[in-house]
Amino acid sequence: MTTRPALDVSHLPLHGLGTASLSWWGTLAFMLIEGSGFALGIAVYLYLASVAQHWPTDAPPPDLLPGTVLTAILIASVIPNIIVSRWARQKSLARVRVGMVVMSVAGLLPLVARVFEFPATHVRWDTNAYGSIVWVLLGLHTTHIITDVVDTLVLTALMFSRHADNARRYGDVQDNAMYWNFVVITWLPLYLCLYWVPRL
Repeated sequence: MTTRPALDVSHLPLHGLGTASLSWWGTLAFMLIEGSGFALGIAVYLYLASVAQHWPTDAPPPDLLPGTVLTAILIASVIPNIIVSRWARQKSLARVRVGMVVMSVAGLLPLVARVFEFPATHVRWDTNAYGSIVWVLLGLHTTHIITDVVDTLVLTALMFSRHADNARRYGDVQDNAMYWNFVVITWLPLYLCLYWVPRL
């Protein structure tokens, strides 16, 4: 007995880019879940600020310089990030390699600024509720930066290997770029909460 296929899909590519990729949808779902976590963290911060007699509690407002420098680095990194995503869509291997090296450096720079950011809060994580939520929000965002930097470094290494000129790798680069944009966007409301709400 012979079977007849209902639909011949043998001509389709093995991997798609953008919305044609399952990993793109997985990354989007991941970002929605993590975005909810950031929203909950901000809600807790604002709730604590609303019930406290003085905010910040037993501490001066955080120094603006480290957080503002980090914000500037993150915003500036969006430009090469968008460019490398476009190069990945064009499947330009030489350009993607350069772009991934640039994005590896752009991912490490905010971590350097973050090292100075924690002491600039003038409060320890175990001092009070204010210190706890500030350190939780900074720690949560730091985890996201580290996650993307590790992914970027691995992808950079892959783009310089024999696995580079593969449609799937270009899709991975685009997904990585989308996630970095998420890391940048989620920092902006956190920056406003942590640095400007205490100054209102």
